[in-house]
Amino acid sequence: MTGFLKKLVRDLEAPIEARGFGTGWFSGFFALLLAAAGFCFVTALRWPDWFATPELARVLASAPFRIVVHATLLGAYALALLSLLLRPRKALGLTALVVALAGTILGGASVQPREMHDWGIFFGVDFFAVNLIATGLMFAPLERIVPHREKQRLFRTEWREDLFYFLISSMLVQVITFLALAPSSYLNAHGTALSGIRAAVSELPWAVQFLIAMFLTDLAQYWFHRLFHRIPFLWGFHAVHHSARSMDWLAGGRMHFVEIVLLRGVTSLPLLTLGFLPSVMQAYIGMVYVYSSLIHANIRGDFDRLGRFIVVPRFHHWHHALEAEGIDKNFAIHFPWLDRLFGTHYFPKGKWPQGYGVPEAVPSGYLAQMRYPFVRKAS
Repeated sequence: MTGFLKKLVRDLEAPIEARGFGTGWFSGFFALLLAAAGFCFVTALRWPDWFATPELARVLASAPFRIVVHATLLGAYALALLSLLLRPRKALGLTALVVALAGTILGGASVQPREMHDWGIFFGVDFFAVNLIATGLMFAPLERIVPHREKQRLFRTEWREDLFYFLISSMLVQVITFLALAPSSYLNAHGTALSGIRAAVSELPWAVQFLIAMFLTDLAQYWFHRLFHRIPFLWGFHAVHHSARSMDWLAGGRMHFVEIVLLRGVTSLPLLTLGFLPSVMQAYIGMVYVYSSLIHANIRGDFDRLGRFIVVPRFHHWHHALEAEGIDKNFAIHFPWLDRLFGTHYFPKGKWPQGYGVPEAVPSGYLAQMRYPFVRKAS
């Protein structure tokens, strides 16, 4: 089994020369992506009490979603078989085929829920699958079609760590949400003085509410982000995010559990306490997941003019730069003029950073990085 996993990883990390169109690599990769998503969907349908998020419960129960599950598994089968036919190395196609088969054995699109013990605990495998498909199918092809760094592989060094971060933050969505919403829940229960503001905000047009939500969350996140760069103990958590030495759509998911909870707690305060419509909050949250992947993505394009008004990949890449001129710059996530306002803006025309990461030795591995802020010696 260990030998087969090594073959699978070797196939995923194959050099670009061995991934050309017609080699079966792309069909194998997308087969594995669809198979994993289909398996997650079936698991969430079979054991909804444990593996489904309440927010997606209505979608999971709908007839159209069953069609999506069926199409996902069929697509995985077809692409896996195509990869097996085209590719000399069979690990990628065979793994996708086995995962898709496991989803089918569990019940496939016609699976029925199984009752579980009501422990009040669930793991968001459905959320992970939706998030992975939405961002993976969107940005993985873009990074191959219009890459900034053409020689950077899709499965570059550290991809396994970053995918695990992506999985953990999705799977532990219940715990993270509970901890992150505690401040806003307290304010909603005791903040009667905000009732007038809530009524005024709720009457604004939908588009105006959305723009205000973007501004307020970005303003809160700007100062939160800046504090994590300035306070040594907090920097230990944020250094984990900056330790990625390559930038792509998956690198945005590398974030310490403590920082995720604190960040979502801060950014959810204006959304949940000022009376925004639920549809505005849902649209904003969905946009943020996609936008975070975009600004970390390995996508070329200087966007000098557009970058004056909204954050583009090159702007945020400078935030991750090793060069001295990029350190402690570009804290905004949506609006770069916040950095201009507060004196932390750096966006040289047509210029990209040469390297990414941090000068200190952040260890590799999820568990070692979780421990790092608590054992790190501040310099």
